[in-house]
Amino acid sequence: MAGIKEIRTQISSIQNTRKITKAMEMVAAAKMRKAQERMEASRPYAEKMHEVVSHVASGHLEYKHPFTQERENVKRVGYIIISSDRGLCGGLNTNLFKAAFQSIADWKEKNVDVEIAAFGNKAITAFKRYGLVAEAGNLGDKPSLEDLVGTIKVMLDAYHDGRIDRLFLVENQFINSMTQKPRVTQLIPVVASDDEKLSHQWDYIYEPESKEVIDALMQRYIESLVYQGIVENIACEMSARMVAMKASTDNAGKIIDELKLVYNRVRQAAITQEISEIVAGAAAV
Repeated sequence: MAGIKEIRTQISSIQNTRKITKAMEMVAAAKMRKAQERMEASRPYAEKMHEVVSHVASGHLEYKHPFTQERENVKRVGYIIISSDRGLCGGLNTNLFKAAFQSIADWKEKNVDVEIAAFGNKAITAFKRYGLVAEAGNLGDKPSLEDLVGTIKVMLDAYHDGRIDRLFLVENQFINSMTQKPRVTQLIPVVASDDEKLSHQWDYIYEPESKEVIDALMQRYIESLVYQGIVENIACEMSARMVAMKASTDNAGKIIDELKLVYNRVRQAAITQEISEIVAGAAAV
C-alpha cells in the first residue's frame, strides 16, 4: 500500500486537475452559448437556400445547371469533412470519422476513388494518408466565409472539370447540448425536392438571365451549407467539451474521495502501529 506522502501527493495533483477541468467546463459553457447564437442566426438562410435550390433541381427549367444533373458512371467522389481544431471534446470527432470512413469504404468497395478536403486540424490529421486536395485549419470560434471559399472552390472546380462525379459533406449535426450526431449529406448533384406541389410544370422568373442567376445561386448554396456545417460543428464542439469536462471534474471528485478514505486508513494504521510500539517499549522497560 502506498505511503501517506504518496497519497497526499496524488490527492493534490488530482485536485489541481479538477480545477483545470472545472475552468475548461465554464469556458466551454460560455463559448457554447455564443456558438449556438451564431448557429441559429445562420440556419434560416441555409435552410431557405436549400429549399430554393431543391425546388430548382426539381423544376423543368430552360437552363440546367451541372450541379443538378446526375452522372450515371461514378468513377470518383469527393468529400468535404468538417471537424474541430482541438480535442478534449469526448467522442465528437471519433464518431464523425467513423461515419466518414464507413462511407469512404462503401465507395472503395465499388472501385470508386476518393478526393478529400478537410476543415479542422483533427480532420486534416486523420485523413492525411488519403492525400488531401485542400485543407483549412485553425479557423477559430468565429470563422469567416472568406477563410473557407478557397477550399470549397477546389472541390467545386473538381466537379466542374469532371474529376469527381459526386460531392458529399461530412459534418456534426447539433441536436441539443447533450446530443450531437454525425451526418453524411450529398451536396452535388443537388437532391430534388420531394414536395408534391412541385410535380407540375413550373419555373421561376429570372432577372437578368436564368444562367447567371442559377450559377450564382448554386455557388452560394454550397458555400452556405459548408459555412453552416462549420458554425454548427463549433456549437457541437463546445457542447461536447462542456459535457466531457464536467464528467472529468465529477470523476476527479470521486477519485479524491476514494483517495481520502485510503489516506485516512493508512494514517490510522500508522497511528495504531506507533501506539503499539510505544506500549511495547513501555512494557519492556
